Amino acid sequence: MTHSPLIATETLAVHLGDPAWAIVDCRFALEDTGWGEREYVARHVPGAVYAHLDRDLSGAKTGRNGRHPLPAPEVVAQTFSRLGIDGVTQVVAYGAETDMFSARLWWMLRWLGHERVAVLDGGFDKWISEGRPVKPGVETRRPLKFEPHERPEMVVDGAAIAGLLGNGRWRLIDARAPERYRGEIEPLDARAGHIPGAVDCYYKQTVNESGVLLSQAELRSRFESASAGIPPERVVCYCGSGVSACQNILALEHAGLSGAKLYAGSWSEWASDPTRPIEVGEGSGTGSK
Repeated sequence: MTHSPLIATETLAVHLGDPAWAIVDCRFALEDTGWGEREYVARHVPGAVYAHLDRDLSGAKTGRNGRHPLPAPEVVAQTFSRLGIDGVTQVVAYGAETDMFSARLWWMLRWLGHERVAVLDGGFDKWISEGRPVKPGVETRRPLKFEPHERPEMVVDGAAIAGLLGNGRWRLIDARAPERYRGEIEPLDARAGHIPGAVDCYYKQTVNESGVLLSQAELRSRFESASAGIPPERVVCYCGSGVSACQNILALEHAGLSGAKLYAGSWSEWASDPTRPIEVGEGSGTGSK
């Protein structure tokens, strides 16, 4: 059975202990990169293994390729094999809530051709709030052989983005907070602002106050407004470093708007090149939110 892109806590609870299901804890904090792993060791969903954003879900940084570049497919395949994932494994990723870190794992598996993956709706916070079982310590799964089948159409690079500037047939959607999009603050990257023509859809506004993804109808309305009639296969999502943009792609998928692409280098890559144009303020794109 394939659950994508979301799975409910009650469905996961039925499959605890099922060797055909791999549960992956993706909790992480950008301001404290060891937090998620410590939380995992303290308590996690029984049977879950841990994936660290920096070590497992990102590649080597050069200073010009963004803060969380994608690893090479063969490197990711080794990671997934170690986590006990092969071509028929049902994967469930979870974060603290329905968050960007679990969405990053979801996106990466699909990028390498694995569709049997879902994000736990509401994440670990919802699991705990319902009084479901937890376990301390570190768990492992029997290594399996993951064969990557890369889908290059799911990702674009900086050169492709440069070629799309001013092209009204495409839409760039920025997942960062509105004040970062407008260039009022920039706590992490080389320059403040956004890619010219992009519109802002803050990724945190895809979930409710409990961290559960909004309804399909709410998300569809939000993203159709932002894309201004442009079909999802000509939508490119980006953020600061290619992580929270995955949350928007997950939300688009849940809304039935499949096909959006990821600019993996995102703003941290774009802003590192002083020759690339930037825009500040509300921007020239329509549908900004």
